[in-house]
Amino acid sequence: MTNATVVGFSGNLARPSKTRGFVKHFVSEIADRHGLAAVTFDLDDVGRSLGTARWSRDLDEAGQTVLDAVVSADVLVVGSPTYKGSYTGLFKHFFDLVDPVALRGKPVLLTATGGGERHALMVDHQLRPLFAFFEALVLPTAVYATDRDFLEGALASEAIRKRGEQAIEEAGLALASRRHAAAEDFAPSPEMDGRPRSLIDRYWLEWIPRL
Repeated sequence: MTNATVVGFSGNLARPSKTRGFVKHFVSEIADRHGLAAVTFDLDDVGRSLGTARWSRDLDEAGQTVLDAVVSADVLVVGSPTYKGSYTGLFKHFFDLVDPVALRGKPVLLTATGGGERHALMVDHQLRPLFAFFEALVLPTAVYATDRDFLEGALASEAIRKRGEQAIEEAGLALASRRHAAAEDFAPSPEMDGRPRSLIDRYWLEWIPRL
């Protein structure tokens, strides 16, 4: 797998944005640990053509560049501020323009930010079904942070960092599985049959269909 990339996409409506910074944190961590190229986008990067686009071909050059990067990513990190218990409307509209099969099998790390803990299930009740529709490989651990988890716009909560570490580890396992599959016609190695595996190793290496 050459020129592998981890791409972040944030549904924030303004800058500076805690949500974009939150997404970028995970993008940077995954990229640094696995030698990937990294880039993070938000709705502002897509540009004004998003609001009137009915099809991906209606996006201008800037918007098409972002869409192409998201679709071609080896690992995708998405995030949105929480509005009325869900993601932002333009975030959803951007993914409405994505071909339904374009994200099939792609590892996706879900994140979100919100004003309080009562919206914490947004990642599982809103974002997870959206990417399940695309048949993406949504990572088991999603990460939600509230305003009090940030200090001067940067993630400061140790509890959220620990949960994030779990999601980052899952992203690494998914990436390793994709690299393995790209290197050879993947089948469980006979040399590994007698070796103990953690539950998460078996999840990624045995129970998930070939990516």
